[in-house]
Amino acid sequence: MNIQIFGKSKCFDTKKAERYFKERRIKYQYIDLVRYGMSRGELTSVKNAVGLSALIDELAPGAEVLAYLAYDADKLDKLFEDPRLIKTPIVRNGRQATVGYAPEVWKSWE
Repeated sequence: MNIQIFGKSKCFDTKKAERYFKERRIKYQYIDLVRYGMSRGELTSVKNAVGLSALIDELAPGAEVLAYLAYDADKLDKLFEDPRLIKTPIVRNGRQATVGYAPEVWKSWE
């Protein structure tokens, strides 16, 4: 199992996700999404796993601009350019991924 957690430092659900894996002594790699972002390949892989609409944090400042973009490719480009618009945490296990706090899914990965 190769767990990656993409999150924001002030996100409560990201902290809960980290605690979930720490309590079970499962090794994970934490990546600060705002500071380091995601590669285009990682973002596309997560989009394929969960869908584009699940990635969008509608409460993020500036997220309303995504509503005006007609094409999914344009929305994905905007998310790549501004990772603050991505909902967190994103937890990846190979090609599998979840967005938000989803312990019921992570349990099936163990």
